[in-house]
Amino acid sequence: MERISNIDAFLLGRSPLSEQERNKLRWARYQQQKEDGYQQLAELCSLGEYELAKQLANRNPSWGYEVVNGAVMERTD
Repeated sequence: MERISNIDAFLLGRSPLSEQERNKLRWARYQQQKEDGYQQLAELCSLGEYELAKQLANRNPSWGYEVVNGAVMERTD
């Protein structure tokens, strides 16, 4: 066991992420949100809640989906 006076608090923990690693994590988080959004929209459509699915898709344009005739499709803006 080390004495408390010998411990440098700034050296503990994980090392800071590089810009490339941060971008990779952002991209993975974005992809996961997009996939989760698709699942939510598809679930609402399968339950017959087309209007609710359209509203949800419109509130989350970053997902890139729209509901057309009860089906979830890629947005083509």
